[in-house]
Amino acid sequence: MITGMQQLLTKYNVPVPRYTSYPTVPNWHEITSTSKWRQVFSEQFNIHNTGEGLSLYIHLPFCESLCTYCGCNKKITRQHYVENTYIDAVVREWKLYTRLMTQTPIIREVHLGGGTPTFFSPENLVDLLTRIFSDAIIHPQHAFSFEGHPNNTTAEHLKALYQMGFRRVSYGVQDSDPLVQKMINRVQPMENVRIATETARSIGFTSVNFDLIYGLPFQNVDSMRKTFEDVLALKPDRIAFYNYAHVPWKSKAQRLFTEMDLPSADLKMQLYRLGKEVLTNAGYTDIGMDHFALPGDELYKAYEQGKLHRNFMGYTTTNSSLLLSLGISSISDAGVAYVQNVKDLAPYYKAIDAGELPVVKGYYLNDIDKVFRKHILDIACKGMTIIDKHPYQEIITNKVLPKLTLLEEDGLVVLKDNKKVIVTPLGHHFIRNICNAFDVFQPNGIGAINQYSKAI
Repeated sequence: MITGMQQLLTKYNVPVPRYTSYPTVPNWHEITSTSKWRQVFSEQFNIHNTGEGLSLYIHLPFCESLCTYCGCNKKITRQHYVENTYIDAVVREWKLYTRLMTQTPIIREVHLGGGTPTFFSPENLVDLLTRIFSDAIIHPQHAFSFEGHPNNTTAEHLKALYQMGFRRVSYGVQDSDPLVQKMINRVQPMENVRIATETARSIGFTSVNFDLIYGLPFQNVDSMRKTFEDVLALKPDRIAFYNYAHVPWKSKAQRLFTEMDLPSADLKMQLYRLGKEVLTNAGYTDIGMDHFALPGDELYKAYEQGKLHRNFMGYTTTNSSLLLSLGISSISDAGVAYVQNVKDLAPYYKAIDAGELPVVKGYYLNDIDKVFRKHILDIACKGMTIIDKHPYQEIITNKVLPKLTLLEEDGLVVLKDNKKVIVTPLGHHFIRNICNAFDVFQPNGIGAINQYSKAI
């Protein structure tokens, strides 16, 4: 018998963005000149630096082996001499930005992503950060985090980054089943995960996150339940429970298995519901958009206090309006504009050598974009938004309210006198779909098949 929840999961399992930006990347344009971006960045830096400070994302793309599920921008190599060349280029990119700053930057947030940041030696990571921090002031309430691979994150990595101010680490666990790990080419015994987790805590890291994925090839209910048993034995402070995005038209590695190897739609929904149930019963709070946290974790506190923020790093606890990203494919967010760097090493190095910012595409928000971006952020971070006395009432009436009315009929939102939109506890499972109601680039509320992964 199909339950109401199962019917909703089926109905809303459509391609929609994750809304780490609005407008989303497929709506961006090629950038042929960096002059406008340099001006916008400088203006926004002057506005925001003395208050909330700067968020900094550094993309470290190298991996020693290819995880076949991964859709990230990565470069596969076992040649570690590439580290120094890349670090020098990232530091020079940083220097190009510091020339646009009229005062010493205050760094509030840092995240090292990849790729595999722990591909780099501890000494090289310290060198990279030291050279960047030498030009900056570190905010007293800073939040520094990095992504680590359980197989190669050593005590030396953790000690070095702890000394640089890092207190949060995120480990890509994905699944503990040996068959699934073999299929996705990420074999990592849970003993390695345990050692990496306990070592981080013994050194002083206050928050450990595990990334888990449902919908991977050969997953089933029993294997997923065992994964959660293994994971919960280590009690990570946060868990990101992601939907596997099968986008072989974007990621060639995903062509190494077919949809026949993946869980069926019904099974995938069972895995999703199992994860939600197990995590809730274990004391985790569903923050939204695949993120769970234990009481006491900073992400949980920000959620409880209505202070969550969302950007290309996902949910964050610091509300910095200026995110500067360095390295290939990285995306910067200036609040009123986005830009993305080139995705390959050769053009990246060429631009840096020429003293040019390596941006290739972007988007400058107009007034309508800014208003609807705020609605989407409010839904994603606060679970509500105000539509009373709207400056774009015609768009609200003709495009947004019809979608909200359908969501209300399914019990996902409450519309209070057409003035306030409140996400219900049931609707909390469908945040991406509710955000989509405010996406005026998608009038039908359904993303293009070859642009976005499905919501569930």
